[in-house]
Order: sequence, then C-alpha cells, then structure tokens
Amino acid sequence: MSESGERRIALAAIAGAHGVRGELRLKLFTDSAEKLRHYEPLYVAGEPRRLLDIRQSGKSPIARIEGISDRSSAEALRGALIEVDRSSLPPLGQGEYYHADLIGLPAVDSDGNAVGRVAAVENYGAGDLLEIEREDGKRSLIPFRPGIADLEGGRIIVDTEFLA
Repeated sequence: MSESGERRIALAAIAGAHGVRGELRLKLFTDSAEKLRHYEPLYVAGEPRRLLDIRQSGKSPIARIEGISDRSSAEALRGALIEVDRSSLPPLGQGEYYHADLIGLPAVDSDGNAVGRVAAVENYGAGDLLEIEREDGKRSLIPFRPGIADLEGGRIIVDTEFLA
C-alpha cells in the first residue's frame, strides 16, 4: 500500500541477479514483460524507480532499473516485488476483474450468511481458483465459475457444497 493509502499491485518479483551490472531476473505475474514499460514509476521493494530496459532472456525477462548498478545491489533485492499503483492499471470491461481486487472480498452462501473471505486467487492453467479462508480458519480451493462462485455486489456467493 502506498503512503497515500492507495493499493499497489505486484506485476513481478525479483528472482535474482543477472550478470555483474545490476540486471535483474524477474518472475512475472502478468502475461508480458513489455507491459512493465507502460508504468512509471514502478515500485521496487516499495521505492519508486524507473525501468531503464527490459528484454527476454531464456525463460525469464531481464530488467535494468534505475539506481541498481551492480550485482550486490541486485542480489539484495531477491524476492522483492515490483509493483504499480492500482489506479495506473487499465480500466476493466464488464465482467472483467483483477485477481488483486478479489482478495479480501467476503464469501457468503446463497442466503447471504458469511462463510469466510477470499484469501488468494490461483490459476494452474484450467481457470481461476479462489482460496476461501472459512470462519473456522480452514481453507478451500474452489473454481471461480458461475454457479460455484459468483462475484456479485462486492462479495463472492459460494456454493457451499464445494467447500471441503
């Protein structure tokens, strides 16, 4: 979260250093490394930075970021997030959502009774799964599909048969 209270959204994480000049190997949370070029500033470990260059190298993109000029500085950022302000993301169309907007939403049954909240959103290739943390602390992964989990009015209406 920013100092002004605006939510930040992670677009990548730093997987480690690449070479000796401060370049960073990234793990993307977006579909393209090129999308990182569209945002300024990027927040690297919470600090505003400018993306100087990004390129694809093998399996992971390699980035050069302002103020990171040697391997030691790059290694010190391993595991840090690269984030943007939520307001800088493109507007969504009808029925679209960002995963980050679902996290924290209340989960209720079809009668409106609280069953928990969305703790995470996962996608292993077959569609989005919601991780619901129930009132008793147990967690369940359920498909984010119509009739199973529906987004309505700022909450997720869950078919409780899918809560293990």
